Amino acid sequence: MILFPAIDIRGGKCVRLIQGDYTKEVIYNSSPISMAIDWEKQGAKYIHVVDLDGAKTGDSLNERAIKEIVEAVSIPIQVGGGIRTMQQVDMHLSYGVSRVIIGTAAIENPEFLKTAVVKYGSKVAVSIDARNGYVATDGWTKTTSTKAITLLADLVEMGVKTIVYTDILKDGMLAGPNFVELAMMNNASTIDIIASGGVTTVQDIKMLKQQKMYGAIIGKALYEGKLSLTQLMEDGIDGE
Repeated sequence: MILFPAIDIRGGKCVRLIQGDYTKEVIYNSSPISMAIDWEKQGAKYIHVVDLDGAKTGDSLNERAIKEIVEAVSIPIQVGGGIRTMQQVDMHLSYGVSRVIIGTAAIENPEFLKTAVVKYGSKVAVSIDARNGYVATDGWTKTTSTKAITLLADLVEMGVKTIVYTDILKDGMLAGPNFVELAMMNNASTIDIIASGGVTTVQDIKMLKQQKMYGAIIGKALYEGKLSLTQLMEDGIDGE
């Protein structure tokens, strides 16, 4: 199982939100680039980057910071947040991003997603962000009438290989992931699932590993010192 330290960028800074609420922001580092370098030094094998401004507006407002992160580290980077056009997909992959994550557009513009998957295959992932089992869009500000499990079935047909599944009500709460929904999603298909939201303890990670998740994104727990990436790597928890 791959552990993905998260770098959420807003206004050019590394921040964390609580339950996706843009009014509940904590700034952890003024430089996302130095944060990425630090995660690599601590042993990260992959970094998860989110453009929070882009997620809300659909514009790649933090493109420069993301590009500088890619240039600053040698490990792969996956990027999500506001990627809603082929031009944005092409742009991110052209400067070395390993995988782009499409969120809102997977619901609002499935033809765009199909085009991206046909062109780039496994370099395109989809973010399923759910509130009470229903998909949320536009930086989690809107909840749709589409069930997450229904969207998952559509993504399988489309050929998507990887999804990031976030339980919004768990995100930033340091209260553990939604293991029940994660297991349901993981058992419903062969798509690789990256768990996101609420990963707080070593036991959480061990449980996700037992559930055979492809990966787990860790955010606030690392920034608040609840988990040590260095220790996790030394203990081999990120292995198979």
